[in-house]
Amino acid sequence: MHKSSRAARAAALGLALALIVAALAATTSGAAKSRHHDSHHGSSNHHGISVSSEPFGSFNGQAVERWTLSNGKVTAKILTYGGIIQELWAPDRKGRKANVTLGFKDLAGYNSDAYIKSNPYFGAIIGRYGNRIGPVGGQVGAPPGFVLDGNTYTLDANNGVASLHGGFTGFDKLMWDATQIPPSNGTVGLKLTLHSPEGPGQPGSGCDPTKNPCTGYPGTVDVTVTFTLDNRNNLRFDYAATTDKLTVLNLTNHSYWNLAGEGSGTINDHLLQLNAPAFTPVDKNLIPTGVIKPVANTPFDFTRFHTIGERLRGNDEQLQFGRGYDHNWVLAAPTHPGLNLAARLFEPTSGRLLTILTQEPGIQFYSGNFLDGTLYGTSDRQYRQGDGLALETQHFPDSPNHPNFPSTELDPGQTYDTTTVYAFSADGKGHGHSRAHSSGKH
Repeated sequence: MHKSSRAARAAALGLALALIVAALAATTSGAAKSRHHDSHHGSSNHHGISVSSEPFGSFNGQAVERWTLSNGKVTAKILTYGGIIQELWAPDRKGRKANVTLGFKDLAGYNSDAYIKSNPYFGAIIGRYGNRIGPVGGQVGAPPGFVLDGNTYTLDANNGVASLHGGFTGFDKLMWDATQIPPSNGTVGLKLTLHSPEGPGQPGSGCDPTKNPCTGYPGTVDVTVTFTLDNRNNLRFDYAATTDKLTVLNLTNHSYWNLAGEGSGTINDHLLQLNAPAFTPVDKNLIPTGVIKPVANTPFDFTRFHTIGERLRGNDEQLQFGRGYDHNWVLAAPTHPGLNLAARLFEPTSGRLLTILTQEPGIQFYSGNFLDGTLYGTSDRQYRQGDGLALETQHFPDSPNHPNFPSTELDPGQTYDTTTVYAFSADGKGHGHSRAHSSGKH
């Protein structure tokens, strides 16, 4: 019985890998055809490209809008509260569409006591600093923060001894201003902007003085996140920001994916590939130790496709610390200017494939370990451990306390400028591709 089950799993894995190869080949071909087609059709009436908005409740007396970007195949619904991707609809190999991201059907879900307690950051823009910042200088007992230009800055301790995702009131809990980008040349978009003043208690400053003593991040920053969807099923994130004082900044998106469909159960059978030869191990508080470790001969080697559940519950200290995967991978050095491959996620039953391209040096893979069944999502189904996963392109966690990590410093006069693309396809039926390019880094 055991041998038969193992053989069946091996056969299923082999079939899945064959489908991936077919999908990737068809994807490149489809991209070329799509580019040729675009040159003849720039009208908003072609290809089902559209942008629209509707009310989605209110937050602190401000009206929240839900913006919908659609190309007739993929549809992204984005909130002005937190810049949250509330729904993302994508077709399977038979053209059947499903929402493949975790979230809630109304704004109350994002502000419920259960959500605030567990704080999974579903779909949100993360800032000022994505991921964790540990104690100043790595000193045990020190508050979370860092030393910059000879000055010490301290932050909210909202995740044990660490400051996580910008503190108690990060960019995920703020209202963003929205401007639509009308359909043109097969693309449609939405521009979100945010002003984050310096100082304790200011929105997005990283410090809530009513909860802990802190200074917050230095500098007043102005942030723009532009979402664009094209008719090749590429959802593109362009992040830009400026500051009036030397600061640190690390922006990302925190969507949770389940390519079988939101609320459909575990992601353990998804196949994942990470273009990453190393990762950054963490301590028991999930703060990087500063070591960069090769993934070879560890459960962190996703340089080839592996199912997520294959090694998830092994006797590995790093997996024990995170209750699964909750780590930063060091992406391979870029092979060309612009966007480079970061990850591929494949769901064999539906055939859906998500390809992630980025200019960032790292990616956080989080296997949904802290989903505990207390939240019920868009389809009123329970979210349990492993019912969704996050793949967050980023600079490394706790970089301000590790000089050997890529710098996250931003000077006045510089522009923070980075791009990530999520490309959706399904056994070649979609036209997501890996050849988009963008110039500029921060």
